[in-house]
Amino acid sequence: MKIPDVLPDEASRLSELRSLNVLDTIAEERFDRLTRMARRLFGVDVALVSLVDENRQWFKSCVGMDVCETPRDISFCGHAILGDGPFVIPNALQDDRFCDNPLVTGKPHIRFYAGCPLRGPGGRKLGTLCIIDSKPREFGAEDIGVLVDLASMVEREFAALEWATVDELTSLSNRRGFMLLAEHSLQLCMRQHLPATLVFIDLDHLKVVNDRFGHAEGDRALILFAQHLSQAFRGSDVVARLGGDEFLVLLTNHGRAAAESTIGRLQQSLEATNHQSSQGYAISFSYGLVEFDPARHPTMGALIDEGDALMYTTKKSRR
Repeated sequence: MKIPDVLPDEASRLSELRSLNVLDTIAEERFDRLTRMARRLFGVDVALVSLVDENRQWFKSCVGMDVCETPRDISFCGHAILGDGPFVIPNALQDDRFCDNPLVTGKPHIRFYAGCPLRGPGGRKLGTLCIIDSKPREFGAEDIGVLVDLASMVEREFAALEWATVDELTSLSNRRGFMLLAEHSLQLCMRQHLPATLVFIDLDHLKVVNDRFGHAEGDRALILFAQHLSQAFRGSDVVARLGGDEFLVLLTNHGRAAAESTIGRLQQSLEATNHQSSQGYAISFSYGLVEFDPARHPTMGALIDEGDALMYTTKKSRR
């Protein structure tokens, strides 16, 4: 048996996979509809939307089999994502890579496999749409074309998942995306006994910019500020546009002092940009900073509300 190799962009691939917040989620009709269609069109035992995680392949959709994941080391899909096109095994018993694979010698007794790599919105291969049968079979060019078409439909559903969690203007997470990512981050911090800090940010005078220079210029200010946020905070921090002129950042494994230091760097970078700019206005912000305390913040909403209140107090005192 051959263990599948790891892709050169493995770290980025896993990052994109996890950013979709789809692993270990409940079944969804949008994906189940496509695997049912694949199983019916090809007359096979099993059809899967399989996502290749670090050490496992996890099935977002599975028809014809009653398991939700298998180890990556024995997965056919781990091999399929190494290429750019469909990966077809007409008879696994006659293939040295798979003839002694536990999925071949035991349940589900794979003989035929065809998998088409699925790319995420960022272009990285996240898994496959695959079909499996307990009998060997041929798979012609027309069959491959149909499988590729179905895989492109799955990819569109992945794109829809990202659109639902990403702010279209700034490309930061939106409120829904923030809540999904931040909840996971806080759970990790609690398990590992790590600090976490929320920063609630309100962009100053955006209405004035919109009124004086137009909404297109206001949008440019939001985009520029979002870029500064992304540069100032770490890749592990959850940065989001809550809506309008409000932004959120959740810093994991950072207490108040470290968060204040990062905010200071953000202010410095904005001041440098404002000094060099001829746009006729300065970008500035007010913020409220809250250290996460499970006793005071039983929900993410409670943490956000406290940050909002502190931000408003700061903004009011500066008027």
